[in-house]
Amino acid sequence: MKILFTHQRHLLLPRQVSKRFLASEAAAPTEPLVKTAFNELHKQLGGDLVPFAGYELPVLYKGENGGVMKEHLWCRSEGKASLFDVSHMGQIRWHGKDRASFLESIVVGDIKGLAPGSGLLSLVTNEKGGIIDDTVITNAGNYIYMVVNGATKFGDMKHFKEQMQHFKGDVSMEYLEDSMQLLALQGPGAATAVAKILPPGFNLSKMAFMTGVDTPILGISGCRITRCGYTGEDGFEIAMPAEYAVSIASKLLEDPSVNPTGLGARDSLRLEAGLCLYGHDLNESINPIEGALGWTMGGPKARRRLEGGFLGAKDILQPDGKFVNVEKKRVGLIGMKAPAREHTEIFDVTGEKLIGEITSGTFSPCLKAPIAMGYVQTDSSKVGTEVMVKIRNKLQKAQVAKLPFVETRYFRVS
Repeated sequence: MKILFTHQRHLLLPRQVSKRFLASEAAAPTEPLVKTAFNELHKQLGGDLVPFAGYELPVLYKGENGGVMKEHLWCRSEGKASLFDVSHMGQIRWHGKDRASFLESIVVGDIKGLAPGSGLLSLVTNEKGGIIDDTVITNAGNYIYMVVNGATKFGDMKHFKEQMQHFKGDVSMEYLEDSMQLLALQGPGAATAVAKILPPGFNLSKMAFMTGVDTPILGISGCRITRCGYTGEDGFEIAMPAEYAVSIASKLLEDPSVNPTGLGARDSLRLEAGLCLYGHDLNESINPIEGALGWTMGGPKARRRLEGGFLGAKDILQPDGKFVNVEKKRVGLIGMKAPAREHTEIFDVTGEKLIGEITSGTFSPCLKAPIAMGYVQTDSSKVGTEVMVKIRNKLQKAQVAKLPFVETRYFRVS
């Protein structure tokens, strides 16, 4: 089913799932969980299904290559690829001749400057500059394709429709609901694996990271592939009609390099890559500068920095395009002896002054050490700054680290 709106709108230890992380995303017990088209396939593959963002999704898989630690390391291994069900994400198509202008009124990125096929990460902001959601937006030619977070998609669309009422122009929003399912294939072997389901002659060597195209997959029309992801690795998001979803996933899984992977590894992978989880590292009270995401607006002389024009711009940008000063900033933290969970307090090096709080933390399977992200006072945000974190009521030494924690391997066209 497609719905058209028109205007003339912690994580996880390698061996133990964090119940707090899942509980924050789960639907209320009285709400029936939505099952993706892959639900029975997950069960056949040994998926441990849990509530997440109103859906029933696998947190990990049982079996020889299953478990958060093994699934995580598989995704980082040469020649390997991990397959994630991300059908809970919200997929939206924007139509109308003024669609780019409307989107620039609600997100911070340069939508008008996107060449056909090109995409970007952007932020949906409120009237005070707080982040309502983060989103990937791609110029699909005759429409604009947007993917928003599953836990926030209905609130996002309510916000979009409210803003459409004030917009004087031609724009319409088509929410694809669950008629389109979404898979993410991530890892060094992702391109080799996905090539097997693409049309003959499809040249992945010319497809840069953050670009996408509508294309048949296994001869099935109505599909779309975008080179992007949430792990720090090369990878793809593949959108497909729900009735063909299992056949496409099954074909990918025939490749021995492809391993089904759950929410647990997805979260530890994104944290190693220094990527934010909305509702934890970002929320409506945090602005892009505090979130270390000012780059989504471009450089100092970028059009969006100079013109503004989006909700909350006056609280984020000075008239000359420079960022406003902020009291806190998102940072990475290393050096702890034990993982620091969400809401862990951060103190200065003396252990006496409270300067911030952890928003995401885990044990890094690749670094074999605890890592975390959080917010600290701006004067304590420089890389190398020594701090203390209060874990199990005891202060431990830590230091501000450069993000990402592990080197990213996004594909670049040479």
